[in-house]
Amino acid sequence: MRMSEGRLADRAYTGIVELINRDGLETGDRLPSEARLAEMFGMSRAVIREALVRLAADSITEARRGAGSYVKNRPSDRLGAYMPLSELPATLGSYEVRFVLEAEAARLAAVRRSPEEMGLIEAALEDLRAALLSSAPAHVEDMELHRRIVRATANPAFLVAFEALEADVDKIMRAGVDISRSRPPEVIREMMREHEMIVDAIRAQDGDSAALAMRWHLSCGRKRLMP
Repeated sequence: MRMSEGRLADRAYTGIVELINRDGLETGDRLPSEARLAEMFGMSRAVIREALVRLAADSITEARRGAGSYVKNRPSDRLGAYMPLSELPATLGSYEVRFVLEAEAARLAAVRRSPEEMGLIEAALEDLRAALLSSAPAHVEDMELHRRIVRATANPAFLVAFEALEADVDKIMRAGVDISRSRPPEVIREMMREHEMIVDAIRAQDGDSAALAMRWHLSCGRKRLMP
């Protein structure tokens, strides 16, 4: 049975990340050409091109018109403690879905949340603050805050979609907190501030600001997975 192009692209994605790590490529270094990568991995250029598009979407590489693809970021070595490299394409790819799903959930939560739901969101924020400022893992509290925002949409379909991503989101949240704690203290403070901005907008019933704050938080979260 032939492997689907999607799975081949996952293998190419993983192979390119391995190449970046193995060869010690740094930000700004040029990757081999599409043709060379296709030869190296025994795949078509179309599959390599799809993998490069996804790597660029995940901020690992960037394409420069007429000049090929270059390293933009290297995933943190600490990611390996939370997922095998083969899972990286699917796990980071979940961000694209979250940008759509959770930004709209935040928007709807801002305009639909009840006083009771607002209280639950605020309580979850305080639980997250206590966990982040201690040595606790904090991923459970982080997940619960995001889940309560999704629940406040008053649309059960959002929760179904969010829970379908839970395995990938959990790995990202675990890794994100661990990586952030390995860096200067202001990184954790900034993570907390991002969550506060989302909750502030929901409290003010400002849907557009809530969606923007959620997208900003997710964008920053993805960047924190890089060195």
